[in-house]
Amino acid sequence: MKIDLTGKTAIVSGSTAGIGLAIAKGLANAGAAVTVTGRTQSRVDDAIKTIENQVPGASVDGVAADLGTAEGCNELIRQKPDCDILINNVGIFEPKPFFDITDDDWQHFFDVNVMSAVRLSRHYAQGMKERDWGRIQFLSSESALNIPSEMVHYGMTKTAVQSISRGLAKVLSGTGVTVNAVLPGPTNSEGVGNMISNIAREQGVSEEEAGANFVKENRPSSIIQRIADVEEVANMSVYLASPQASATTGAALRVEGGIVDTMA
Repeated sequence: MKIDLTGKTAIVSGSTAGIGLAIAKGLANAGAAVTVTGRTQSRVDDAIKTIENQVPGASVDGVAADLGTAEGCNELIRQKPDCDILINNVGIFEPKPFFDITDDDWQHFFDVNVMSAVRLSRHYAQGMKERDWGRIQFLSSESALNIPSEMVHYGMTKTAVQSISRGLAKVLSGTGVTVNAVLPGPTNSEGVGNMISNIAREQGVSEEEAGANFVKENRPSSIIQRIADVEEVANMSVYLASPQASATTGAALRVEGGIVDTMA
């Protein structure tokens, strides 16, 4: 299978590092013109340079905006009014005891992880519907199904975006626009990588061993028994963005190493 996205435009929210950057790079490698986003211009510029260095001839630009706010989403829309592929990847996570999660914490997680995707999808889906082609993805998580007791507020947001994904797919029924959720498990993104580095230092072990220990202790049902690479998640996303994935919509595609102990 050769995925060719030449002539397509893509926006990947929260794509200056981790899974988002890997997806942006994968889409650019398939020929799409990609817009990366981040909260600061320096991070956006660094991401653009990374993609240009790793994907010769890549068509890539960027927008600096805080997509956890309505103003930030409006700024992205102002600079990029249309796209063919929207990857709602921007998100935050933080382990925190339930009784310590404040109202402000709940609202902040909802604004960044959920409302960013709602606002962007509400705008870009309309143009996709008019053109009768488009791809929208919501980056959810295995935590949408296995709500983690150590970060209930995070799990709630990932369940929410999975629900929105399914509903929006129905809204766009009969069109050439597909909407899907992607559910990664523990992945070696920037945030998780920093967490594993801290664990390695505390335990006096290598980062590889710390990662394996984390999976065994916190996600013991994992079948692959390791933390995934960002490229492994990006590969699923690039496929879902392709013309070949035209019959896949309203789905929750799992890239979580078998942590969720169901076959459905």
